[in-house]
Amino acid sequence: MCELLAMSANTPTDLCFSFTGLTRRGGQTGPHKDGWGISFYEGKGVRSFHDADASASSRLAEVVQSQPIKSEVAVCHIRQANVGQVCLANTHPFIRELWGQYWVFAHNGQLASFRCPPGFYEPVGTTDSEALFCDILNHLRSHFNRDTPRDQLVQSLVRLSRAYACQGIFNLLLSNGDWLFTYCTTKMASITRRAPFGPARLKDADVTVDFESETTADDIVSVIVTEPLTSDEQWDIYQPGEWRLWRKGEVIHSG
Repeated sequence: MCELLAMSANTPTDLCFSFTGLTRRGGQTGPHKDGWGISFYEGKGVRSFHDADASASSRLAEVVQSQPIKSEVAVCHIRQANVGQVCLANTHPFIRELWGQYWVFAHNGQLASFRCPPGFYEPVGTTDSEALFCDILNHLRSHFNRDTPRDQLVQSLVRLSRAYACQGIFNLLLSNGDWLFTYCTTKMASITRRAPFGPARLKDADVTVDFESETTADDIVSVIVTEPLTSDEQWDIYQPGEWRLWRKGEVIHSG
């Protein structure tokens, strides 16, 4: 299986601490050595990094860890391949444009027999994950438009997610830069950090950070992961079938 990481914040925030912990699981403390990727929203743009090598030994991952790229929404993925060869085209997150926005998608799970029906969006690689992403966007493009209220889009995403989950494991991160939709069938956890901030220690690396020195009293930063990244904080565990919609670091809808 793969592992997911996402961030939703009310102010541009870097993901260096959490990303450092996750990269260790990509071939060092975990088996997810078949590529990695991370996408940061910056306004309407997306700054993305992808590598087909293991994140624990990737020089590019070292660069991302050391550079405080600040974003309100970020999506990250480390891969353990089960469908599709190990190559750059098959690394998450996947990105497409819809209604003048970049949509970013990452998936943990397996729907090995899934094939994307013909549509406007087509997979570039050979993963079931990218095929699912294209299917989602084709559905949205066919049934809605740029003026559709957010709640209608989200309810459609919930229905699609439940249908996919009936076919296999479907843990999802999806964002359009304004909000972040998350869906869990097996494993997902989150933590929301706000004042008063304190220290935190990574499980997978000898790294501790004092968030009080890195934040202001108004900051709200939420991190969503497959498995908790720190050993000294209380994480909120998703239930199977649970979904949450995040915006500016807060859950604004869930079910």
